[in-house]
Amino acid sequence: MDSIKLKALAKINLGLDVIGKREDGYHEVRMIMQTIHLYDQLEIKKVDGPGISMDANLDFLPLNENNLIVKAAKLMQETYSMKEGVHVSLKKYIPVSAGMAGGSTDAAAVLYGMNELFGLGAKRQQLMELGVKIGADVPYCLMRGTALAEGIGEKLKSLPPVPKCPVLIAKPGINVSTKFVYENLRLDRHTVHPNIDALLDAIRAKDLHALSHNMGNILETVTIHQYPVIEEIKEHMKAHGAINAMMSGSGPTVFGLFEDEKGAQKAYEAMKKARLAKQVYLTSIYNNRKS
Repeated sequence: MDSIKLKALAKINLGLDVIGKREDGYHEVRMIMQTIHLYDQLEIKKVDGPGISMDANLDFLPLNENNLIVKAAKLMQETYSMKEGVHVSLKKYIPVSAGMAGGSTDAAAVLYGMNELFGLGAKRQQLMELGVKIGADVPYCLMRGTALAEGIGEKLKSLPPVPKCPVLIAKPGINVSTKFVYENLRLDRHTVHPNIDALLDAIRAKDLHALSHNMGNILETVTIHQYPVIEEIKEHMKAHGAINAMMSGSGPTVFGLFEDEKGAQKAYEAMKKARLAKQVYLTSIYNNRKS
């Protein structure tokens, strides 16, 4: 095998709470992560001689170590004392700087892909332990499915799959700095935290409506204040049939959950017509196990 093709799937946060700030500057979080069927495509090829190179379909993406793809490939080479080089071709469809783990899922695909391509024999858990050196979301992107993430996001517990349903994705034409959002997050006795336990109960009960109504993202308090268009997109989705809509991660992407494909398709068309978002996708919940 000289090459391998992979799909790097995006994630949304069904729930995101920040418990507090640690002494090392990182934030303690409690999140429920969910993979969706929106993905980037990667092809990893063996090349003669050492080194790492890449190309991408978007000209503004870095092609050096500022891209997590290159960082992941280098980590694999160093960890396994590899002499062989690789070239990675990326077709990116997941919105960039969008709170959907686009860079992290690409890195996870490289870890998985190089392990397969070179027959390194690493178990998924070993790759997840490597992945956290690249970013807190990388281990989850290797796990996929529905999961509770704690710590800085690296402590993962697999959850029962949520009911499959259509998911509308809308990203306005702005980019949000995760660093800015966390630096401006206010955590005090007045802070209203999402009810992650109620969300967990709804997931275990396979109750899509209860799940939707218990969704919450504490980072909305910062990002929506800075970019009111996010609230406009949320309200537009709900007005067009979403059971609920919420910002994913630190934003600015908004997702809405729908009961059926027909209603979701109408909402997708209405969102495109409204021009509130630069990128609009209609996708669905991904489960790595049968519901």
